[in-house]
Amino acid sequence: MEEKIELCVVALSESESHPEHFALILEDLNQQRRIPIVIGASEAQAIAIAMEKMQPLRPLTHDLMKNTLDALGVVLKEVLISHIEDGMFIAHLNLQQTDGTCIVVDARSSDAIALAIRCSAPIYSYDLIIEEAGLLSSSILGRQRKGSLAEYSLEELEELLRRVVEKEDYKSAARIQNYIAQRRG
Repeated sequence: MEEKIELCVVALSESESHPEHFALILEDLNQQRRIPIVIGASEAQAIAIAMEKMQPLRPLTHDLMKNTLDALGVVLKEVLISHIEDGMFIAHLNLQQTDGTCIVVDARSSDAIALAIRCSAPIYSYDLIIEEAGLLSSSILGRQRKGSLAEYSLEELEELLRRVVEKEDYKSAARIQNYIAQRRG
């Protein structure tokens, strides 16, 4: 069985190639390859709300799913982007019941990622998928001075965070802050 590679969400921005859509960027932190996933506006909003830890007045669909899992004692162990089918990323939710039974549920990658962020669950894919769909960090949207947030030390990330907050770029600040939290474990 092929080894899983952990990915993290490093950017969410308007898609230049697909008007009225967004590009969700996942990064393989080890080799600094990025996977762009084109998603709709409502999916992007659901992910952004979770990334920014906003609390809507009433639960959104992904919040409802998390609340349901919590009420049933089911844990989202991980999200696995397992393959690409007709140009679409196919994901699975790997769930675990209180008795240890594992359940695999098919999901759209955007929904799976929105739920993973809410549940603080890791996101994985296989090297073959990352090779097929990935780009090196320096060749994609969101270039930083070093090409990838993975190339920054924690001190440099904190300095970068301070600078983007000074510029009132809160979208980038949230992304950097989330990345710092992921790096710290």
